[in-house]
Amino acid sequence: MRIKVGVIFGGETVEHEVSIISALQAIENMNHDKYDIVPIYIAKDRTWYTGHMLLDIEVYKDFTDLKKYAIPCVLVSKNGKFYLQKQKGLFRKNITELDVAFPIVHGNNVEDGTLHGYLKTIGIPTVGSGVLGSALGQDKVVMKQVFASMNLPIVDYVWFYDTEYAESSNDIIKKIQKLGLPVIVKPATLGSSVGITFVKKDKDLPGAIETAIQYDQKIVVEKAVPNLVEVNCSVLGNYAHQETSEIEEVLSTDDFLTYQDKYIGGGKGKASKGMASASRIIPARIDHHMTKEVRDLACEAFRALNLSGVCRIDFLIDKETKKVYLNEPNTIPGSLSFYLWEPTGKKYQELLDDMITLAIKDYKEKQKKIYVFDTNILSGYVMGSKGIKGVKGKLK
Repeated sequence: MRIKVGVIFGGETVEHEVSIISALQAIENMNHDKYDIVPIYIAKDRTWYTGHMLLDIEVYKDFTDLKKYAIPCVLVSKNGKFYLQKQKGLFRKNITELDVAFPIVHGNNVEDGTLHGYLKTIGIPTVGSGVLGSALGQDKVVMKQVFASMNLPIVDYVWFYDTEYAESSNDIIKKIQKLGLPVIVKPATLGSSVGITFVKKDKDLPGAIETAIQYDQKIVVEKAVPNLVEVNCSVLGNYAHQETSEIEEVLSTDDFLTYQDKYIGGGKGKASKGMASASRIIPARIDHHMTKEVRDLACEAFRALNLSGVCRIDFLIDKETKKVYLNEPNTIPGSLSFYLWEPTGKKYQELLDDMITLAIKDYKEKQKKIYVFDTNILSGYVMGSKGIKGVKGKLK
């Protein structure tokens, strides 16, 4: 009997379309003899849909007109099993049973632990990092604070909220200037290079900050690394075991890897292949010592943030000083970073199989832990006018 895998994608996020590309890539490469794959699409209005039609990327070019053919659904737990149910008024009919949830989502409201929290509440085995790892990986400020507490190398930075900037923009600008330009201004909780500006001149700082504020309440400003080389390394595993992929050197037409480089680089009229289409050199042009340093740091970052499944850890290197800095993790990376594993001999199908197997194994291990007590301390108590009164003793 095939394992029923619910692949969840989309969501109310600026990385909505990127998620669709990543998910449909993964579905196409899964072992269809081993897995019965159920697409679950979260529309931009947060409505969940399922249906075979969702496997065709053409559907998403004008989903508003076509959504009437998809099936609105909800995920529920019933008698220890997990079902997608058709949502229609007060009545719900089971569409299919699921064994595993596989979120392939990017950005706020989904990748940041929000979706994982919902799936954890349902109780279904889930691929990838849990609530804590997902949240830490999404927030660039808290992530840096965790890295600093572990003495892991990061660039100098300042951060602030949009309200703080509205009240004291001059003070914040002065703090940024103390870092020394150039700097990179980012929304703190977005990915895919959305809302990011490389700033070389003081006069451009206010505009860059306003751009970032359009996307997020929290802003981070990082000191730019001179003589920059960007490299990425993917990690597969959990808290107990990690393995690393080949390392890539990413190439950009700008001062950093932009959204255009990542997802639109194929040119007008060409279908995007997500991060798999970005310009890169594999393996990265770094020496053996630095290769080992990057891989070791990737595993340390993976464990520090409580990550699981497949993640991509991004690095910044000053090629003159040979200094390596952790940039950020991608808890659900674009294209699931399959292109970094293929040079190691691990095909995309095998990578996906490893991720699902790891999720099931982790689920079984967690079932051995104690989460609730069989005894009910409320069974001997009644509610009185002054609160709970014990009929068999006092509540301690």
